[in-house]
Amino acid sequence: MTRCSFLLSLALSSAWNRRATLCLVVFSIALSTALLLGMERVRTQVRDNFVQAVSGTDLVVGARGSELQLLLYAVFHMGKATNNMDWQSAQRIAQRNDVAWTIPVSLGDSHKGFAVVGTTPDFFTRYQYRRHAALQLAQGQPFEGIFDVVLGAEVAAKQHYKLGDRVLLSHGTGDSRLSLHADKPFAVCGILAPTGTPVDRALYISLAAMEAIHIDWQGGAPMPGFHVRPDQVSKFNLTPKTVTAVLVGLKNRARVFAAQRDINADQQEALMAVMPGVALDQLWSLLRTGESALRILSWLVTVAGLAGLVATILAGLGERRRELAVLRAAGASPLDIVALLALESLLLVLSGTLAGTAITATLLAVFSPVLAHAFGLSLSLSWPTTTEWQLLGAINAAGFVAGLIPAWRAYRISLADGLNAS
Repeated sequence: MTRCSFLLSLALSSAWNRRATLCLVVFSIALSTALLLGMERVRTQVRDNFVQAVSGTDLVVGARGSELQLLLYAVFHMGKATNNMDWQSAQRIAQRNDVAWTIPVSLGDSHKGFAVVGTTPDFFTRYQYRRHAALQLAQGQPFEGIFDVVLGAEVAAKQHYKLGDRVLLSHGTGDSRLSLHADKPFAVCGILAPTGTPVDRALYISLAAMEAIHIDWQGGAPMPGFHVRPDQVSKFNLTPKTVTAVLVGLKNRARVFAAQRDINADQQEALMAVMPGVALDQLWSLLRTGESALRILSWLVTVAGLAGLVATILAGLGERRRELAVLRAAGASPLDIVALLALESLLLVLSGTLAGTAITATLLAVFSPVLAHAFGLSLSLSWPTTTEWQLLGAINAAGFVAGLIPAWRAYRISLADGLNAS
């Protein structure tokens, strides 16, 4: 048996004899590791969720204002409403030579807290997410009639809707039912397959339908003495006057900066073309302080776990003086004692990090469906990333360095001190 294997077996035997105390140390390190890895996994995958939601869109065009506000409202249905842009401007953008496709979107209505999106059938064929994945219908077909509605997967699941069900839309955002378009119900004609993006949490109608439900409304309220029945709306011009934004796909992505510059310089209307990646970078910069605070908190918890490890080993040195003295008397050198205690510390930290990794994986497996259903966050269960491996390495390195403190204390315990203690 080599000296290294002997020290390893001795460290394992010694740890097993003190397993009750050391299990608490391992558990604290496991929790701190799970917190650190979990925070990193959630941080990176939340970013990926935002980026992948618009992976196939080169530009988001809307009325001039805040780039971040436009992106959050038009794509993610979050935040305050933006100003609308003229329909003629949307058509001019679609006719540009460098534009491959456009998807106009009109927002402002809701259904039980879910956004209602007025758009064209191109949305179901052109919109892409997660590295150019196309939308798929789990049931039914895209809207054809004026009062047809396609539901996102989460809307259908939470409200228990099926094909043919009647749906009433509300004027304005939020969960208010005070301004229902009760006279113009919609029939569910299709249900989208889950995507893990904001698409799951919205209802989709045609732009003509968005105009139809507001044809007898003015200033956010029904016009007194004027009512248009559903069977009468087709007699009116349902071409939209304005839309919230236009999602743009270019023929050549190398032209994105030139297209953005040209649209921003439009002489007929004050427009703003937003590159989704750039706007999301602004969002991450706003959240960077909070991320740093959470990361510091996680590391403090890890340091507290390592401090508990050092304190436990130091407290046990008094009880182990006889053991160390016997080892010295049996021929162990002071460096062997140092190696023994450092190895024990490393084994404890390694066990804690492995347990923490297992805890993180278990929590992801259990709560990923819950988070996807409740918040639309898709957290994948996968092998640790490069950054996560670096974090695990840093924890183990810190644990090894921390283990040198009690090892140095044991080094200074003399053989005579150990024998006299007996």
